[in-house]
Amino acid sequence: MTIANNLNGAIAGRGAAIANAERYFDEGDFFLELANLVAIPSESQNLAMGEFNQTYLKEEMSSLLRDLGFDVSVTKTCFGAPILTAERIEAPNLKTVLIYGHGDVCDPQTGAWLANLEPYSLTAVGDKFYGRGSADNKAQHLINLRALHAVLLERKSLGFNVKVLIEMSEETGSPGLREFVSDNRDLLSADVLIASDGPRIEAKTPTIFLGSRSALNFDLQVVLRDRAYHSGNFGGLIADPAIILVQAVASITDARGQLRISEWRPTSLTESVRDVLSALPPVSDGPDIDPNWGEETLTPSERAFGWNSFAILAMKSGNSDAPQNAISGQAKATCQLRFVVGTDPEDILPALRRHLDREGFFQVEILSRKTEAFPATRTEVDGPWVQLVAASITETHGKAPHILPNLAGSIPNDAFSNILGLPTVWIPHSYGGCNQHAPNEHVLGSLSRDALRNMTGVFWDIGAQTTT
Repeated sequence: MTIANNLNGAIAGRGAAIANAERYFDEGDFFLELANLVAIPSESQNLAMGEFNQTYLKEEMSSLLRDLGFDVSVTKTCFGAPILTAERIEAPNLKTVLIYGHGDVCDPQTGAWLANLEPYSLTAVGDKFYGRGSADNKAQHLINLRALHAVLLERKSLGFNVKVLIEMSEETGSPGLREFVSDNRDLLSADVLIASDGPRIEAKTPTIFLGSRSALNFDLQVVLRDRAYHSGNFGGLIADPAIILVQAVASITDARGQLRISEWRPTSLTESVRDVLSALPPVSDGPDIDPNWGEETLTPSERAFGWNSFAILAMKSGNSDAPQNAISGQAKATCQLRFVVGTDPEDILPALRRHLDREGFFQVEILSRKTEAFPATRTEVDGPWVQLVAASITETHGKAPHILPNLAGSIPNDAFSNILGLPTVWIPHSYGGCNQHAPNEHVLGSLSRDALRNMTGVFWDIGAQTTT
C-alpha cells in the first residue's frame, strides 16, 4: 500500500478537499463547533454529571455523524458509561478504517483558571482556544470527523469504509471498553485504527505514534498501630512506619531514579527502536529536562518512549499541614509504574513483593488500585499503514512527521491492537504545553488548522488506493 504516481493523479481533487478543510477553519466553523462541544460538562470522574455524557453522544456526535451518512448507535458498557458506535459502509470490498475518540473530560478545576476564563466556555486568546476538553479530546476527534467531511464535499464518497467508536470514560481508565470491544468484534472489525490523542513532540511538526506505554498505580502501606504516640516518650523505642516506608520506596530506584528491580527493566529497547528514537528532537513544550535523572545510559527520548519509569504520586503520614510531636501509626504512598512493551503486567506487583522481601521490608503491604494493568502496545514502524500515513502527512505538511514507537503516556490502545488485532496509527493534534488535565487547558488554532489539512490528506489518500 503505497502512495504511487503522485497520489494516483488526484492532485486537483486532493487540493480542493484540503481547501474545504481550510475554509471550515478560516470561516470560524471549527471554533463554533468546538465551543458547542466544550460547553457540555461531560465529566466522567463525577457521577452526578452522567447525563451530560449522554448529551454529548446522543445529540452532538450523533447529529454530526448522521449528517456525514453514518448509521449511529449509543449503548452502555457493563459499567454504565455510554459508548457511541457508527459506521458508513460504502462497499464490502473496500478497506475499513476505525476511528476512536473520547468525549469525557477530567475535573474542570473551576476557579483555578486565568482571569476571564471559564472551563466550559471556549475562549480565544491569540492562537490559544481555552476550554476543558479542548485538547483532550474534543478538538482531536472533531478534526478527524470534519476531515472526512472535507473529503466528502469534494469526492462525494470516501473510497473506504469508516467505523467510529467514541467512549465517555477514558479519564477514569476506560472501564468496560475492553469488554465492549471484545463483545462487538464483528461490529468493530476493520483494517486499521486511525485515532488522535495526546501531544505532538513539537507543536509545528506532526507526530505519529504507534502504541502506548501502560501504567499501573498501586499503594505501599505500613500499618504498625492504630494511633500515634508521643515522640518524646516513645521516640527510638517504637518503629516509625514513615521511615520504614520511605526506606522501602527508596530501595526501588537509586538516587537518580534508575530502576533496581530487574523485572521492571524492559528488554524491548532494540536497535531498530533506538534508530527511530534517535531521529527525534528533545522533548519540548514542558519543563527543563533534568540531565542527571533517569536511566544514565539512555537519551531523553529513549527514557520517555522506550523505557519504564517509576513515580511516587503522593505520600502521607500524620498531618503535614498541622504536624504534631507524635510518631504516626501508619504511612502510605501512592506509586505508579509506566511501562513499555516487554514488561509483563501480571508480574509487576509480584516482582515488587519479591524485591521488598529480599530487602527485608516485610512490613510493607502492596495494595493494588486496579484489578489489572492493561498491556503496553506498539505497531511495527515499517508497517504499510504507517508508511501510507507518514507519506501523506509529508505531502500535505511539507515536512516528514516525527514517528514514535509508542506514546509516553497511556491510552486504551490494547483494546484495538490486542483484542481486534489491528495495526494502530495515532496522529495527535495537541502539543506538550496544552495544560491537559490542568487549569487553562487549550488547543492551538494554528495547530488545529494544520491538523485538519493533514487528516484530510490522509483520508483522501486512503480512498485513492486500489481496493482489494
